[in-house]
Amino acid sequence: CDSMPPAHYKETMNTILLWIQQSETKLSMPQVAVAEYETMEQRLGELKALQSSLQEQQKGLNYLSTTVEDLSKKTPAEVSQRYRSEIEVILGRWKKLSAQLVEHCQKLEERMTKLQRFQNDIKTLKKWMAEVDVFLKEEWPALGDSEALEKQLEQC
Repeated sequence: CDSMPPAHYKETMNTILLWIQQSETKLSMPQVAVAEYETMEQRLGELKALQSSLQEQQKGLNYLSTTVEDLSKKTPAEVSQRYRSEIEVILGRWKKLSAQLVEHCQKLEERMTKLQRFQNDIKTLKKWMAEVDVFLKEEWPALGDSEALEKQLEQC
């Protein structure tokens, strides 16, 4: 029967729908404010893996689109419209998911850069504070030694 898609169509449809649902669930998890670089790196790895998984699923999505196109040439308008609506919903969710993935990756990469900068600033500050600490514990020159006293004040 020409008005029915091949069995492979339904299998692919179910696989992609399941994949989209699982991915949407992963992305809808609240973004925890993390201050640990390793945890952020791990999360970024998960998002990148999801992105490559998305690209792997693309073949199936293309197959569904072309099958619907072929069906619409052979079937009555109301039948082909049903399949078109179905594929449009999936394509809509797919595009939204792709955009969210890109956005999540960019935000996380920005946060990681900021965190790294912040950690470097803290290191620099701690080093400076240690140097100041050493300096403050030094012996101050006698009051009569104005030259040494001036040097010390300059260092301050």
